[in-house]
Amino acid sequence: MSDHNTQRDKYAYFSRIQTRWMDNDVYQHINNVVYYSFFDTVCNEYLIEKAGFNPETAPVVGYIVSSSCQYLAPLSYPVKIDAAFRVNRLGNSSVEYGVAVFAEDECSAAAWGTYTHVFVSRETDKPTSIPDQIRQALAAALIHP
Repeated sequence: MSDHNTQRDKYAYFSRIQTRWMDNDVYQHINNVVYYSFFDTVCNEYLIEKAGFNPETAPVVGYIVSSSCQYLAPLSYPVKIDAAFRVNRLGNSSVEYGVAVFAEDECSAAAWGTYTHVFVSRETDKPTSIPDQIRQALAAALIHP
């Protein structure tokens, strides 16, 4: 397992999220599908806050075309988590994010993964170049191993 994926200092941006009672499954830990919600939240929060992205009106939007998650340690409500974000690769119309979930203030991830967005024209649904303002914000979060 690579420290690059599991260590807090390898990520560029964090969002604190309070888990909810309903996030726990029958085994009394956060259900695996909830982690994808954490990943989606931190990615979109970064785009909105740092790149000026407006999901309701932007002429170019990101579609998730692939995702993955490696689960390392169980977490349970009422833990607060830090959803982590970075950019692994930045292409012309696509970007691969590195994402992770850390228990509040922990240094090692409970889960980590990747998310890939392809940016498309809202009007045509065809891939298009990442707009400059978004590209600059993504470049600022680019972290190399």
